[in-house]
Amino acid sequence: MSDSTLEAILRRDRRAVMVALVLLTALSWAYVLWLARHMEMPAPGMQDMGMAMDMDMRAMAPQARPWAGPDLVFGFTMWAVMMAGMMLPSASPMILLYARVGRQAQAQHKPFAATGWFAGGYLLAWTGFSLLATLAQAALNQAALLTPTMASGNDLLGGTILMAAGLYQWTPFKDRCLANCRAPLSFLQSHGGFKGEALPALGLGLRHGLYCIGCCWVLMLLLFVGGVMNLAWIAGLAALVLLEKLFTDGRTISRAVGIGLMIGGLTLALDHWL
Repeated sequence: MSDSTLEAILRRDRRAVMVALVLLTALSWAYVLWLARHMEMPAPGMQDMGMAMDMDMRAMAPQARPWAGPDLVFGFTMWAVMMAGMMLPSASPMILLYARVGRQAQAQHKPFAATGWFAGGYLLAWTGFSLLATLAQAALNQAALLTPTMASGNDLLGGTILMAAGLYQWTPFKDRCLANCRAPLSFLQSHGGFKGEALPALGLGLRHGLYCIGCCWVLMLLLFVGGVMNLAWIAGLAALVLLEKLFTDGRTISRAVGIGLMIGGLTLALDHWL
């Protein structure tokens, strides 16, 4: 195969992977936007206004009661789709690199596992995080610490989350995880390189996802401060994650944001006591 032919194939594959990533991200955001729009509807129980909301809508306007199974399923779906929409853009450089090198290896008759296995492992990691976030939301809801918009109803809780997130931005563990997320090729080289079989490739994607969770999990908890379905918070956090990973001074951005979060958290906590 000539170099020009291989390059044409690589460009075609890159476009195909990019289209798939854009489509998945767009569908995820469309679902989030749909949920946010329904959050503006009256809460359950307002039968006098003729609003008959189904079980999914009740999960979006939580009450101080234990969640039933359908509530947990809906909450988990909400978190999993939202995490996919927020995190896929920042994972795209890694996935595209995997696809490109995989095609080159195939041309040399040394094929790797399909890119979908790696991407699936990455999303599997965030799916696990979504399960934990759902359980946290259910616990906060039962303790009556969330408003109907799924934001913190307690300034002390909100301030504590903000300060914890700000402090975490300065930890060595955050720096280590961010370094693995920001350097795709270095990550691959330090974790055994590309994988030729499906399950190892899935595991490699899972490991990359775990590093990204280690980098961003506290930031995701900020959704409990501003509102799990607050579009401004969702978009802002997604943009911050993208900036941290793509910019060469991502560590500086992280620490600057950390200072702002600590100041905001302290202010909110003081408002609770004063």
